[in-house]
Amino acid sequence: QVQLVESGGGSVQAGGSLRLSCAASGYTISGFSMAWFRQAPGKEREGVARIDNNGSTDYADSVKGRFTISKDNAKNTLFLQMNNLEPEDTAMYSCAAKRTGYIGAWSTYTYRGQGTQVTVSS
Repeated sequence: QVQLVESGGGSVQAGGSLRLSCAASGYTISGFSMAWFRQAPGKEREGVARIDNNGSTDYADSVKGRFTISKDNAKNTLFLQMNNLEPEDTAMYSCAAKRTGYIGAWSTYTYRGQGTQVTVSS
């Protein structure tokens, strides 16, 4: 059974940084594509960043240049480094996974974790 457990969220001031982690079990991340999503109160869930099995990445326009997705295959863990955070980044962040190695449509990331809250104050 695939389990994804996020950690690293918290409260920071605008301009600050956070590093999110997503530990996977029942699933070997090295061969597959993974992603980070976020959902703010009253808004739809949106894709933030995704990475394929070879390490190629893709980002939403709103976070390009500020967020970096990466993974440590040895630790079976996905990361999201978030720099220069803005109040608009406040949301529940969750990781997601799929059973293929290439970056696909956001809707194809069907395995999801419970999420970790990120709050950015101005």
